[in-house]
Amino acid sequence: MLNEADLRDGAAATDAVPAAGALDTPRTSRRLLLGGSIAALGLAAGGVPRLSMISPAAAQGAAPAAAPPKGPQPFDYPGKDKGLTLLGDRPLVAETPANLLDDDTTPIAKFFVRNNGQIPEPIKDVDGWQLKIEGEVDKPLTLTVKELKSRFKAHTFRMVLECGGNGRSFYTPAARGNQWTNGGAGCAEWTGVRLADVLKAAGLKASAKFTGHYGADPHLSGDTTKDAVSRGMPIEKALEPHSLIVWAMNGEPLPHIHGGPLRLVVPGWPASLSSKWLNRILVRATPHDGQGMGGTSYRVPTVPIVPGSNVDGKTNFADLTSMPVRSIISAPANGARLPAATREVALRGAAWAGDHTIAKVEVSFDAGQRWHAMTLAKPKNRYDWVRWTGKIKLPSDGYFELWARATDSRGVAQPHVATNWNPQGYGSNPLHRIAVLVG
Repeated sequence: MLNEADLRDGAAATDAVPAAGALDTPRTSRRLLLGGSIAALGLAAGGVPRLSMISPAAAQGAAPAAAPPKGPQPFDYPGKDKGLTLLGDRPLVAETPANLLDDDTTPIAKFFVRNNGQIPEPIKDVDGWQLKIEGEVDKPLTLTVKELKSRFKAHTFRMVLECGGNGRSFYTPAARGNQWTNGGAGCAEWTGVRLADVLKAAGLKASAKFTGHYGADPHLSGDTTKDAVSRGMPIEKALEPHSLIVWAMNGEPLPHIHGGPLRLVVPGWPASLSSKWLNRILVRATPHDGQGMGGTSYRVPTVPIVPGSNVDGKTNFADLTSMPVRSIISAPANGARLPAATREVALRGAAWAGDHTIAKVEVSFDAGQRWHAMTLAKPKNRYDWVRWTGKIKLPSDGYFELWARATDSRGVAQPHVATNWNPQGYGSNPLHRIAVLVG
């Protein structure tokens, strides 16, 4: 089977065709030949499935005139599923194909990886790791992980963590940064203490209006005077009861690659706020001005701009806060081949909407001419994604594109194409589309 990146990159290599009806196989092949013909299932730039043709010469084994562009590469990292897709190695970034996001709780092995700087060296004394709370507080604190565990009540929530650039590859023209499809997101069980409880223990002054977050990850350049990333948020979001300082993920000690021994999880907003290897929170009277703040960094236009514009973000831009509504089809996988005469296809997927909730998910097999409602499962808590299921009836054998569209509690639905282009590609959330072949 093909994942989104495989279908997009147009690589010419071919592997074995998967068995008919194998809808949920996590492994992917580079090219799915349709019934032995020269037509192959592919995905155009921007994520829209298409049929692309292999030349007769290539079909007969002749060498191609030129090598195709190098596409996303497999990810090989200890403890991680090899089905993840490497988007960059400096810093290390990998996304999860939609068919690997088929679990109610995303396993650690399948959870996406996003870094902004170098990965710090692991430490042996996890409980001794220190976090400082300072700035606009009455009683600055220095707390170890052990003290956090003993002094404050622990909470566990299943919540989506999503990269601000998720969906970036769907913009035209291309935006700067890692070319995520829909795999810069996962939904894990996070255990820790409420950030609000810790801030209140430090005694917030009346002037406490914003936060700034710092981690131990070194800057890519190695310059010790620079932070890899240091973002912040309004104090209202910091005091939201689901914003956590966490030390466990899916009931296990927080893995080093995911920010262990301590990180923030700020659900619903860009994951760049959820600082990894957390060692300092600065409470501020004014908006934070750290690395990753201001300009076009994690900011979107408030007045639409011409795609491809060269702008500096100083005017008509605002910080990206709540992430946009998004849905994925996690089964069948993109590129699935179903037995001849299949007329009913069982579907599974997930949907989420930043600070908002999911009102409905619909699927179409005829390019949006008709939409079919899916059944929504009840989320465990706020910021959990909504798992959905349903069936769709197909009229015949042949090639079909299945489109998924979620609508949030405000009545805002996913657009057909990525909207509100911006230089760094934030907030792109078009319909998720997969291709299947019946027969």
